[in-house]
Order: sequence, then C-alpha cells, then structure tokens
Amino acid sequence: MTGDDELLQVEKVIARLITRYPSVSSVDVELIVRTVHKRLAESRVRDFIPLLVEKAARRDLAARETAESGDFVL
Repeated sequence: MTGDDELLQVEKVIARLITRYPSVSSVDVELIVRTVHKRLAESRVRDFIPLLVEKAARRDLAARETAESGDFVL
C-alpha cells in the first residue's frame, strides 16, 4: 500500500465513523482517527494500518459515547 492509498483509506475510515457515531461531532471523530493514525506512524508494515486505525478509533468512540450517556459498565 502506498502512502497515498493509506491516506485515502484513512479518509474513508473518518467518513464511515462520522456516519456510525452521529452523537459525536465530525471534528472530534476526525481528531480521534488522526491521533490513532499518528500513533502508528512508525510502524514498518503499512498494509493493515487503516484497519488498525478504524478498530482503535471505534473503541475510543464507543467508550466516549458510553461515558457521555452516563451508562457506565463495570
């Protein structure tokens, strides 16, 4: 995967997650996705970066949604 392909896939992740988490602002979704992507910047194998970014961002967004709704699960 080229760098351009990876960036395009990350943009698609942002679009999917904005749709999936309408209660979170699109700016916050983009910030979370880009932060996760930045954490993986030094990874040597790039093929699965978009998948890993989406998985980590979904986890963060779901936790945020739960915290905002007040439904704390132990």
